[in-house]
Amino acid sequence: MSSNNCFLQKYFTVESINISEKKGTPKHPVPDAKCIDDFGIKNDAHGGSGHRQVSLLAGEDIDNMRSKAGELQIKNGDFAENIVTRGIDWTQARLGGKIVIGTVVLEISQIGKECHSGCIISQTVGECIMPKLGIFTRVIEGGTIHAGDSGYYRFR
Repeated sequence: MSSNNCFLQKYFTVESINISEKKGTPKHPVPDAKCIDDFGIKNDAHGGSGHRQVSLLAGEDIDNMRSKAGELQIKNGDFAENIVTRGIDWTQARLGGKIVIGTVVLEISQIGKECHSGCIISQTVGECIMPKLGIFTRVIEGGTIHAGDSGYYRFR
């Protein structure tokens, strides 16, 4: 088998799923979410036909920000991330890579995004993780995901 056909997989666990019903409001945890083909998560304000339908962050990166935040309490969803993972380093992610959680298949469409200038986390900590560590995806195949599910990222 040539190295061009060799795929590697990195496994992770879904720690938290977060949605917000209105843009500009904090996301809150939900036990499960229905991902809809080329839309995103049902009932999430950021769903739509764009390229940033579902966002992911590593729980380890959120933990790092919590350790720097002092008295500011950072909760899952405060970075507007839909899925918090545990056990994977998303700095290895590449555009076009596939993320599989159960029957759901996500395709990485963007890595990082500009932090909102009024972000309280950035103002308190002096940095934001979204410009370097936020993973944005499109839903290629829909289905339901649950907090606690296992998933994997597939790459060459």
